[in-house]
Amino acid sequence: MKNPHKALIALGSNLGDSEGIIQQAFLALECLTQGAVSRSSLWKTEPVDCPEGSPCFLNAAMSFEVPIDTRPEDFLRKLLAIENDLGRERSGVINEPRVIDIDLICLGSIRMDSPFLTLPHPRAHLRSFVLAPLAEIEPDFSFPGFHATATELLKDLPPEEGCVSSRKTQP
Repeated sequence: MKNPHKALIALGSNLGDSEGIIQQAFLALECLTQGAVSRSSLWKTEPVDCPEGSPCFLNAAMSFEVPIDTRPEDFLRKLLAIENDLGRERSGVINEPRVIDIDLICLGSIRMDSPFLTLPHPRAHLRSFVLAPLAEIEPDFSFPGFHATATELLKDLPPEEGCVSSRKTQP
């Protein structure tokens, strides 16, 4: 792949067969690259900023290379299409339980803020359910605009942000 840059993706599910759905999402995402892919383990996490009574999540992270001419908005549309294909329905309730959530965390060193997309993801550096799986596969990764690595950011989170309750190995 000529002039690639890395896509970092966070995945989460707390409805249905979450493990199977995330595995399906991994396979669909692998179709977006011809390069090497890194997948994290599946992490069981408590819901954060979700409606009361929301079930626990399984979270994961994935990284892979895409061509440097990949437009972030077009790439996000592909991620949203995968969510839709896997049964994601949006009712308008913020952080509601969901079959699958696929978030674009970073795309190379691109920094942008539009009504459709903000890169890097504006809250990823504050969320252990993103940082723990990310640090597993990209421990030395630094978000554009940050000097600390994913591992350092995870260690610096306050204890109440440490929502990762257990780690589940990938099948």
